[in-house]
Amino acid sequence: MTTTASSTASVAAAALAAVQDVRSVPPREATSAAFKEAFRLHPAGIALITATTEEGPVGLTASSVASVGIDPPSLAFSVTRATGSAGGILSAPTHLVHLLDAQHVDLARVFAVSGTERFTAEQGWSYLPTGEPHLAEARVALRCRILQQTSVGSSVLVLAEVLDIHVGERGESVAYVDREFRRLGD
Repeated sequence: MTTTASSTASVAAAALAAVQDVRSVPPREATSAAFKEAFRLHPAGIALITATTEEGPVGLTASSVASVGIDPPSLAFSVTRATGSAGGILSAPTHLVHLLDAQHVDLARVFAVSGTERFTAEQGWSYLPTGEPHLAEARVALRCRILQQTSVGSSVLVLAEVLDIHVGERGESVAYVDREFRRLGD
């Protein structure tokens, strides 16, 4: 072996030993409180996810929506349980993901609490020809169908394909951070 090859082999062996040492240390247990605190200051966009079920329209506020890919256009979100509005969305053939601006913070608060009055004409709701509740004033509403659901404890991770995009007027951006809705401004 040449000196350079010997040095490279020594460095590689040391790196492998370090990786094995790290793997042998038990990971720190992530507690619910520590996990919530970790994400508390991580800004997230706000969305309303709506669908129509046999019992009527359902909807919820979500801060877990993320783009996944563009071919096909797809997104992901999670719900904390598969009952109530979340269960209705999970069982519906299609749903709408409304990406919200600051003008809809009050509506996001309404949909974040079970049992509140929803889908009123005063709130600006109508229905698409395909049946989903639509907030026409939202910056954008993405009509989706679920491709995959994965249970993670009491939560469900959803991967959905975007079928149609309904564009509204753009407003002032808003994010959910430190348990508050905050306007982002310029």
